[in-house]
Amino acid sequence: MTNERLLEKIHLVVEKLMNLGGCDYDKDKSVSSTDTKKGIIQRDFGIEEWDWPQGVGLYGLYKLQDFYGDDRYLSFFENWYSGHMKNGLPSRNINTTAPFLPLSCLHTSLKDSESFYQLCTEQADWLINGLPKTTDNGFQHVTSAIGDRNGVTLNEGQIWIDTLFMSVLFLNRMGQQAENPVWKNEAIHQFLVHIKYLFDKQTGLFHHGFSFERMDNFGGIFWCRGNSWFTYGIMEFLDTCGSDLNEGVRTYLIDTFRSQAAALLKLQAPSGLWRTVLTDETSYEEVSGSAAIAAGILRGVKAGILDGTCKEAADRAISAICDNISEDGTVLNVSAGTGIGMDGDHYKNVLIMPMAYGQALALTALCEALEK
Repeated sequence: MTNERLLEKIHLVVEKLMNLGGCDYDKDKSVSSTDTKKGIIQRDFGIEEWDWPQGVGLYGLYKLQDFYGDDRYLSFFENWYSGHMKNGLPSRNINTTAPFLPLSCLHTSLKDSESFYQLCTEQADWLINGLPKTTDNGFQHVTSAIGDRNGVTLNEGQIWIDTLFMSVLFLNRMGQQAENPVWKNEAIHQFLVHIKYLFDKQTGLFHHGFSFERMDNFGGIFWCRGNSWFTYGIMEFLDTCGSDLNEGVRTYLIDTFRSQAAALLKLQAPSGLWRTVLTDETSYEEVSGSAAIAAGILRGVKAGILDGTCKEAADRAISAICDNISEDGTVLNVSAGTGIGMDGDHYKNVLIMPMAYGQALALTALCEALEK
């Protein structure tokens, strides 16, 4: 696919992402548990709240700006972060750490850089000293409370694969910036703990989560976007670490990535996408997870970690993603926010709707496909 067509799609997606607006947050105060299971959580919509969908969205926008090597979206970032600094941040948790990842990349370019850097260091310190931990000192997947941006849902004794992208990538980047061995080592530890409890040796795929109270992987479902957080996140992690990572640990992480990539390639649908329940051919094909998988595979090929033959599968995914971008730049067939379920129907019943992270992950995949 030519750069010309990719850039045409990219700019449509970006324009939509930057103009998603806000949401009626008060609706979350009366939302039913049935609706939340389907992904109807108002704070997830739009680009204005400080939470994980917006954090992933901002990171996708940052990656595009980094590709261009200029400051074309800096005023947008400046307004977004300054506005939240003025109005106050929500509760500290795993998901509200996500906007700190792009901030850790941008703070030196923002007007009040010292204050933003201090904000980042305080959040990194909180992950170490304030966040509840599970057995084996895993980062407990604490999230924002439904209907109360200042409250939390503890998810006692649970680790989720999402945590690696939402919090651990940020902690690692801050550890590298501050040359803080505690932060760097803890980021490594979290990747190893999550692999230990979530990687399935029989399939090469990742479970969504693990409960130390139940001592199981809940329903044992292999969820597309959950797997994609690792596929793309591990390449971000390795690149940020550079030569600073112990060679034995690096090899272990790469071996795990290769095993997962091999498993994913066998499950790719004829369209080029992956299904929201990876191993269930009756589940719908989902674009955001497919995009992050494609981006991770492309990164792996470029780094020489994955065989060049994997690029064909990634290219088919890129073509399918382009086919799922509407004329107004909306990325279609994106599943809404998804909690852990006990069966495949839980994931298959999550609604499909436009989301900031859908825009961002599609954007990230298309940027990876550009020929430099």
